[in-house]
Amino acid sequence: MSLEQKSKVVPPRTVENHTPPDEQAEVEQTPTSIKGQIRELIHAATSHDDQSHRFLLRVVQPGLAGLMDGSVSTLAPIFATAFVTQKPLTAFLVGMASATGAGISMAFSEALSDDGELTGRGSPVVRGGITGGMTFLGGALHTLPFLIANIHIALIVAYVVVAFELVIISAIRHRYFKTSWWISIVQVVGSGALVFAAAFIFGSA
Repeated sequence: MSLEQKSKVVPPRTVENHTPPDEQAEVEQTPTSIKGQIRELIHAATSHDDQSHRFLLRVVQPGLAGLMDGSVSTLAPIFATAFVTQKPLTAFLVGMASATGAGISMAFSEALSDDGELTGRGSPVVRGGITGGMTFLGGALHTLPFLIANIHIALIVAYVVVAFELVIISAIRHRYFKTSWWISIVQVVGSGALVFAAAFIFGSA
């Protein structure tokens, strides 16, 4: 057998153009329409396979990012306003404005950061909606206590709600991303404490 017969013609393939079979299948299975994406997300959220790579990328990760941002970033303006004005309604309005602004910002940030074509993370509109909604929820939860007329009671209730939010975030990280429970608590509570310290500093100025 000659050298020419032994040799096979292999089509050129570059690293840039080559997608591993698993990744290629993941991208090809991504629905092209937003309606299809929503249907897939509903199926993923209601199924028992909550550890699937797709579910983590398209639901848990954007939702967790939004919840963390909303729960932590809005602490400073809300509590600083409460400390300075001693008026619960003013703190409530500032808190809702902060939660709304953060939700819109995070929704666009997530949607514009990745179109999902290469990563298989799904529709940017759906991911942006999840992130924005969870951001608003995280900021609004500890704002609601300021509907209480007494500022001291409102602050106590808000502290409890914030603690509950941070524990929930830690639990989600532990449950879905296998982060050590205590490490997760220290990291999340630590970030919240830093923001709260900023609120106290500016609110006492």
